[in-house]
Amino acid sequence: MSRRPSPRSLVLPAITLLVALIAISSIAFRKLPGEEDAFAAAPAKKLALGTAQPSASAAPVDVPDVLTAPAPTPPPAASADAGASQEPIDTATAPDGGVPSHGNVGKYRSPFAAPPDAPPPARVKVGMLLNSIDDYDIKTGRYTADFFLSLTSDLPMPSVHLSFPNGKVDSSETIADKPTFKLFRLTGDFKSPPNLRKYPFDSQELKILVEDDFRGVDQIRFMVDKDRTQLARAFRALGWQVGYLEARTSSQSYPDRFENDDLIYGRYTFTISLERYATSAAFTVFVPAFVIVLISLLGMWVPPGEMEVRSNAGAPMLAAAVLFHFALMQELPATSYLTRADKLMLGVYVSLALGMLSTWWMFLVEEKNMDKVFVVARIAVPVLTVLVMAVACLY
Repeated sequence: MSRRPSPRSLVLPAITLLVALIAISSIAFRKLPGEEDAFAAAPAKKLALGTAQPSASAAPVDVPDVLTAPAPTPPPAASADAGASQEPIDTATAPDGGVPSHGNVGKYRSPFAAPPDAPPPARVKVGMLLNSIDDYDIKTGRYTADFFLSLTSDLPMPSVHLSFPNGKVDSSETIADKPTFKLFRLTGDFKSPPNLRKYPFDSQELKILVEDDFRGVDQIRFMVDKDRTQLARAFRALGWQVGYLEARTSSQSYPDRFENDDLIYGRYTFTISLERYATSAAFTVFVPAFVIVLISLLGMWVPPGEMEVRSNAGAPMLAAAVLFHFALMQELPATSYLTRADKLMLGVYVSLALGMLSTWWMFLVEEKNMDKVFVVARIAVPVLTVLVMAVACLY
């Protein structure tokens, strides 16, 4: 004769399920106010180096929390650098007051543009040797980079004032400062928004953006030095493996700073893709989730005569799933989308709910039909659980 549990035995599973539903709702709809989806990953290739031609219609690249600091470079001698004796803004005029300009005689009216009689722009090849990426924080997207930056040109370069739109330089060492060749060793803090859609099998694009603060494309044109864009032999990024490197040059405009701000500036972008180790990611996230589901399925074999034990079997696993999911959330920033780990945990919650619903189903039928419900649940719940977990892992 099977023994029905008292209504008091249903209180703990019901409370646990309610807590889990509240946790699921908060996870599914959590979103950082004003946050946009992170940028899409570039095509996975080992080494991609290209140069994009400057365009007057190029829109500014929006990098959140930009910290800009020019790299300290010693002022070059007037006899070495062309145009060092007089800056373009010194030749601009303002007959009616206000912002000086070069009138309609040149391509650009900006006071920072080169005058019509200026020499042609120097074509500067930019090379970067990345030594290390340290202290990468996935929650903020911040990291410390140590690298060599080289500038090589066919003509004498005007004085350069480098800035880094997505970071700041903490230390700078000038190794060479010649009219056609400059070499710096720089260390600084940078920021790139993380893309966590595939977490824990995600790959992150870490970028270093380089611009000249004062010289536009009419004075300096950046080009990628393909032979000098690479990783150091002793490169390190603890906890990550390198996916690919990418270097590009593009154009950048700032049309809203002042009147006639129409000058276009060159930008060099160095990108390194870092990927998580798949084995470590699987054991950290997927294995614990599947263990929770498997242990909960053992309750399907508890006979109807032990309904008190069966009704309390799913509650501890549901509590364990909620705590495990909460621990995962503490390692990541708030996002406007579900990560792969979030979808996996939603599958875990649905699987646990199937087991608990099958137990409650047995409470609703007559005692003589409990054996039939037991047989059906023992077959249907594991099959549905496999389907749910497969969808959660693959979707």
